[in-house]
Amino acid sequence: MSTKSEREYERRRYEKWQERQTKARARRHRQRVIAGSIVAALVLTTGVVAALALTNDGEPSATPTPSATVPVNSAEVPDPALAENRTWTGDIALTQGSLGIELDGAAAPQAVANFVTLAQEGYFDTTKCHRLTQEGIFVLQCGDPTALGTADTNTGGTGGPGYTWGPIENAPADNVYPAGTIAMARTGDNGSSMGSQFFLVYEDSPIPADSAGGYTVFGRITSGMDVLQAIADAGTVEGTQVPVSDVIIEGVNIQ
Repeated sequence: MSTKSEREYERRRYEKWQERQTKARARRHRQRVIAGSIVAALVLTTGVVAALALTNDGEPSATPTPSATVPVNSAEVPDPALAENRTWTGDIALTQGSLGIELDGAAAPQAVANFVTLAQEGYFDTTKCHRLTQEGIFVLQCGDPTALGTADTNTGGTGGPGYTWGPIENAPADNVYPAGTIAMARTGDNGSSMGSQFFLVYEDSPIPADSAGGYTVFGRITSGMDVLQAIADAGTVEGTQVPVSDVIIEGVNIQ
């Protein structure tokens, strides 16, 4: 085989490999979306945390170990070792603008491994941030692949990746989540009920811990707080926690 023919053969083989990888990622994404419909709702009520992703165990660990993780359906939960005990950087591209982010793989290895894995698979792409709270707790909640509809017919809050995990990592000891915090949503008082939903804090938010503890803080916003604030300032559909304008995640890039 000539050198030119060899190069052509290798190129075709590489293209076929890429095609298989793309199809595999798409298949996993579809499976997660379907399975996610059975995951319990992650809900944040105004002034009262009924079921979101913030809780504090009173003694947060700065460097929780992977062995402490007690996932449900562990075969599907990304390995916390993937967080590599390091800081990850990237951005979340919203329809309203981009948010620069930094993820702490040392302080919250399971959460970071989960978020990075889902982001790299395109799981968050074209999903809607379905909930905006504006009293007592000031957050925008995202990460539900089943959140659909227009501003006045939005549904969301029940979807996930088809698995849940825990326990809570890196919750603040004082129960205060500063503006710029990125944290995991969860269901009720179950510390092992985190999935794919997360929330972005646009104003300092004191959130009392329930019996499960606090909420897993796994990163912070490093730029674009003005974008997040503008979304908050636009408000919600009257009588709801649905943002007035659709807030769509166009993509998540993590390095």
